[in-house]
Order: sequence, then C-alpha cells, then structure tokens
Amino acid sequence: MFYFSSTISSFAQDDWIEFVTMKKQGVMSITLDLSLDLAKPNYKNLLVVGGQFPKCLKNGFPSEEGLEDVLSVSDSAAIIIDKITPNRLVGFITYQCMGFDIFYVKDTVGLRSELTRMFKSNFSKIKPYVEIKRDKSWDYYHNYLYPQDFSAEFLVDQDYLHDLVLQGDDLKGLRKVNHWLYFKDVEKRNRLSKTLTKLEFSLDSIAYKKDKSLPYQLTVSRQDSIDPFSIYKLTTMMRSLSVSSKGQYDGWSTEVISKD
Repeated sequence: MFYFSSTISSFAQDDWIEFVTMKKQGVMSITLDLSLDLAKPNYKNLLVVGGQFPKCLKNGFPSEEGLEDVLSVSDSAAIIIDKITPNRLVGFITYQCMGFDIFYVKDTVGLRSELTRMFKSNFSKIKPYVEIKRDKSWDYYHNYLYPQDFSAEFLVDQDYLHDLVLQGDDLKGLRKVNHWLYFKDVEKRNRLSKTLTKLEFSLDSIAYKKDKSLPYQLTVSRQDSIDPFSIYKLTTMMRSLSVSSKGQYDGWSTEVISKD
C-alpha cells in the first residue's frame, strides 16, 4: 500500500499484507504485519496515533494531496515514539478520512503529552487522535486487525479490491462482475456452462486457443456485490466449480465506480 512507502521501509515487505473490510460508515483499509501473529515482542501497551485528514476521496481514502499529510504525521510520530520507548509498528488503518498508525510499546510515560505537542506544533489543521491502553494479550491485533478468512485466495481478491478503493470506489452496490475459466476438455466446459446458466450467469464468450495447456476458454458475468465478504464467497464458489470440472478459475474483474 502506498501509504507506508516510507513508514515501513525498514521491515520485510513480505510480512505485510493490505486488505479492505466494510464497517458501518464505509470501507476500511488495514495494512498489517503478519509476522507478529506468531512471534511478538514483549510490549504490553497499545498505541493508536493519527487523525482526521481534510484532503480525501469521497470513499474516505486520502487523495494524492492528502497522502503527504498522512506520511508526515506517521513519520513524525515514529520519531517521537522511538525517542521515548522501545516499540513495534504493527499496522495502519485508513477509514473515513482518518489514518491511524498502530504500535505496541514498552512504556507509556510522556507519550501522550509529546504526541499532543507534536500535533499542536506541526499539524494544527489535522484533528488528532491518540489512544493508549493496556493490551498485554494483543487483543487489538488479533481480534480487530487480523483478517478472519486469511488465505492465499483471500489475498488475491484483496489485491484487486484494494486497487478499486484507491481509485475512489466504495465497493457498494450491485455491478457486473466478469469471470474467466479455462478447461482442457470441451465437454467439461459445456457442462459447467450449463451449471452457471442455472445460477443466472451470462455466458459472454467462448474461445479455443490450441497453443494453451487449457485451450477451452469461458467468460461469464453476473450482477453481484463486491464487498469483501460477498466477493470472497463468490470467488470461492467459482474456484470450487472449476475444480470439480477439472478446469481453472482465472479471476474476476469489474468496472470502477467512483463517486468523485
């Protein structure tokens, strides 16, 4: 996620994931260090620091102009925290024009006052937020930040959802969702085509490419929701149907619907 281009550069990028989820007021983005699920430092205090940023898209994500403010606050806060106490940055949240860095810290003495002073001195136009609380079991990390349905397939769907959100999409409403499937046997393609028709999919195209290992192509579409829960349920079904037909599901696409 471009939000962390400077903030997490010192960490192994392979340990970090980006995903979106739906909350009451709209879409929320979470960037998370997965490595801390199994091995975490002995820091028992949660620190959430950030604020409300005036420059954002209508779906609640920072605009390109607002990104500079987001990164400036993140970097400034990290410098202050590093001076006061051992810490570990575990994630970042963007939601409804607000951005928050999530830390676990060893000590809390002086943290609130120094961060409050930082906002007053350097970021007077940003509405600040500083939360500090005891969390020795890392409940916030495990129960609020960590994805419930984490898997390789989950990440594939999330990569595309995140791209849509960055373009201003709020992931709401029904829209045409396209799917691609490939088969080695034309009969298996035809059989699955009939099944998908019964499920109210439109059969948009078929093709044969003899130079491919799975030469029989099928493209289908249907009006569906693409919020994270709905699209994961939909693509799980498509993968399952493909496997049962000895085919391969090759993903989905949809149009970007931006409110801006």
